[in-house]
Amino acid sequence: MKDKAYALFEEQQLARGIDVSHVKQKLAELKIETPSWGYGDSGTRFKVFQKEGVPRNPFEKMEDAAVVHRLTGLAPTVAIHIPWDQVDDYSKLRSHAENLGLRIGAVNPNLFQADEYMLGSVTNSDSRIRRMATDHLLACVDIAKETGSKDVSLWFADGTNYPGQGDIRKRKGWMQEALQEMYQALAPDMRMLIEYKCFEPAFYHTDLADWGMAYNMALKLGDQAQVLVDTGHHLPGANIEHIVAYLLDEKRLGGFHFNSRKYADDDLIVGTVNPYELFLIFYQILQGSMDDDEGIRSGVDKIAYMLDQSHNIEQKIPAMIRSVLNVQTQYAKALLVDHEEVAAAQKNNDVLAAEHAVRRAFEFDVTPLLHAVREEQGLPVDPMEAYLNSRYTAEIAGRGKGGASW
Repeated sequence: MKDKAYALFEEQQLARGIDVSHVKQKLAELKIETPSWGYGDSGTRFKVFQKEGVPRNPFEKMEDAAVVHRLTGLAPTVAIHIPWDQVDDYSKLRSHAENLGLRIGAVNPNLFQADEYMLGSVTNSDSRIRRMATDHLLACVDIAKETGSKDVSLWFADGTNYPGQGDIRKRKGWMQEALQEMYQALAPDMRMLIEYKCFEPAFYHTDLADWGMAYNMALKLGDQAQVLVDTGHHLPGANIEHIVAYLLDEKRLGGFHFNSRKYADDDLIVGTVNPYELFLIFYQILQGSMDDDEGIRSGVDKIAYMLDQSHNIEQKIPAMIRSVLNVQTQYAKALLVDHEEVAAAQKNNDVLAAEHAVRRAFEFDVTPLLHAVREEQGLPVDPMEAYLNSRYTAEIAGRGKGGASW
């Protein structure tokens, strides 16, 4: 028997011509990749606050990630960071993940913590350091092949703090040389996801400072190179959904690192600062999925939805549950946009009607819908409550403090 709140919701949507069964099917297909580093101790450049029960190794990170997936049904893959998640036997890590109902997701090289990288990695003026960085990229490609990962996600801290510190054009060329060598090492079914960031830790210029630079690099490399959009890596006021629409139309939108930021740095839980922005990102993607262009539709199906969050003050597992549920909520709302209504208003140049058709979907309370979907999947109606009522926190307390921090 249907819950009264859900029955009312279904009635409202049917009156608008929205196929609720299709919405539920799309929600059941949504998958969000969680980051291994989000389960361990992490922090800002000021301090790492150690928590009890955090994982002491990559295997325990997988165990925590499995809890999030078991309760939400949303997170079957886990991204790894090298060397934070370095192990002697990656096939053993892969088997451990698979036994927990998970898969290894994107492999993330680390080119910003070694002392040698203080003045750059693949763009360093020292050819020996550039070689060291490129070799690490190639090693990560091999790790991806061993773990069954299809994506290698790239973010570079490379940049300069002062005018004249580096030759910007030479650094651009060195970046391309390194990525070209890495690109040649990819298997045919693998992708290189190129991320960008306007500043931090470099404060004068960053070698990959915006989506245009990442897009240009991807074009030069080939079809297996695509752009990764981190929702926290933009200047204040940037229209991220516009960037998403542009890259989607160019068939170069590879994936997302979801998080939030209020001022400059990121890593806040996604959807906590500007949920409307997250909704509008999904609106653009879902609009693209209805496009007549077969290439855009197939590109939509390959977008990787990943979190990139370091939960500095929050408890790790509840923070991850909140993160994936926030993404699910805004995706559900975006599925309720009546695209025909929007298109009709656009054709008539009816500005307010078009805006209303989009905003109305955002204002719907999708809680009854999400409860119904979880119930049908045999999941807890309230995953957060289910976790807080479980004994898992007590079970992992024996790990003590000071786990696998970075």
